[in-house]
Amino acid sequence: MAQASTISKSAPALTLSGISKSFPGVRALHQVNLSLYPGQVTALVGENGAGKSTLVKVLTGIYQPDEGAITLDGKRVTLSSAQTAFELGITAIHQETVLFDDLTVAENIWLGHAPRKRFGLIDWAAMNEKARAVLAQMHAAHIAPETRLRELSIANKHLVAVARALSIDSRVVVMDEPTAALSAKEINELYDLVALLKSQGKAILFISHKFDEIYKIADRYTVFRDGEQVGEGHLKDTAQNELVKLMVGRSVDKVFPKHHAKIGDVVLSVSGLSHPTEFENISFELHKGEILGFYGLVGAGRTEVMKALFGMTKPSAGTIAMDDRPLAITSAEDAINAGIVYVPEERGAQGLGTGLPIFMNVTLPSLKRTSKSNVLRLKNEFDLARRYTERLDLRASSLSQDVSTLSGGNQQKVVIAKWLAMSPKVIILDEPTKGIDIGSKAAVHEFMAQLVAEGMAVIMVSSEIPEVLGMADRVIVMREGLVTAGFENKNLQPETLVRAAAGIE
Repeated sequence: MAQASTISKSAPALTLSGISKSFPGVRALHQVNLSLYPGQVTALVGENGAGKSTLVKVLTGIYQPDEGAITLDGKRVTLSSAQTAFELGITAIHQETVLFDDLTVAENIWLGHAPRKRFGLIDWAAMNEKARAVLAQMHAAHIAPETRLRELSIANKHLVAVARALSIDSRVVVMDEPTAALSAKEINELYDLVALLKSQGKAILFISHKFDEIYKIADRYTVFRDGEQVGEGHLKDTAQNELVKLMVGRSVDKVFPKHHAKIGDVVLSVSGLSHPTEFENISFELHKGEILGFYGLVGAGRTEVMKALFGMTKPSAGTIAMDDRPLAITSAEDAINAGIVYVPEERGAQGLGTGLPIFMNVTLPSLKRTSKSNVLRLKNEFDLARRYTERLDLRASSLSQDVSTLSGGNQQKVVIAKWLAMSPKVIILDEPTKGIDIGSKAAVHEFMAQLVAEGMAVIMVSSEIPEVLGMADRVIVMREGLVTAGFENKNLQPETLVRAAAGIE
């Protein structure tokens, strides 16, 4: 009780009051409030499209609100630019680090506020020494200040982003999906950094779709839904189900809907598939009406196998057959013509045509169907795009909306719609719910169940054990490029999967 009293009496470091922001055809934020407290973590939760990313851009000076007030340490401020926000001590660590690969670690940490000598010249020795001190404070002394950022792993790039936040003695640190690309070990190291930031009195805004993370490190929560704030409070007083109801406006009881598809004949046969550096002797069968799960730890080789099936990489040995007919897949076009499509893990880099409208993204592989005498028919494109986006319950102002402006969950629906329009026999879903909220996850899972009920065969690569156990009929486990086990999903336990993936007898 004493702790709750202390929390409630502390004054917020930063307050947003009545913030609204609109774009043509879209109301992103409407009269939202947010308070961030020194030495505490506030979790901002909500479905994709709830307004979280817009709020982060308002906080970091990228967007200017249409109305509302921002106060920092009790004084009203105007965050007129990203540089202004940075100078006021507001910094952000994003899912994809916004740093510069061609600069050194020290240059990234001190960019825009480097120590200077006489006549304004940069003091390179002091900059490297100060960077070394900040990294040591974070228990990251293994990162040399002189190293080019491109030489670091994703996890170490995140450490550099945190070091940059510490270098300016920031008051407010925004962490936007910071663990999305990290391994379990790296996630625990990030938790230690969050604890360090809290001990230094930083006010932290933590955005994540992972409830286990939120409940592990956050003190407070604020919930957004459809651009409005619908709840806030202390996490210790709030059950997870209550938080989900606030997020989606309803109870999501069936995140993993049971599908009762009839498992049919073998559609896809893979035998002895190998690659010189990525995987070896991969063999499995996929049946009509089946969801086949692939599980493994980071670096297990699952994605590499899927890219080979889709013709993105060339295997050195092995055979692939569809309906007992051997396939010679040397390109993605060969795979598509055979009835195999692939929804990649990196939807932004590999799945979408950013800068293009939604309807063009959906119809891009289907231009032969939407054109006549080699002339594109706009009506045909819209009709095809509308048919599949409506089926997936896409949330957008129109099909002409730039796909890059959609939330992560809706972008994923566009990628899935694009390939479903090809009427495939096999769809490969690589981390289909990575980085999307619980409501969108439920929608994707429901759609997967519909696909297999219609007789399609699904390969689902996932690192989330609840998803694997909740959706797959069978599970193949990979480790270091090899298949280590295969299981029927009947009373299958999480521990069994983890042991097989980790190579524990």
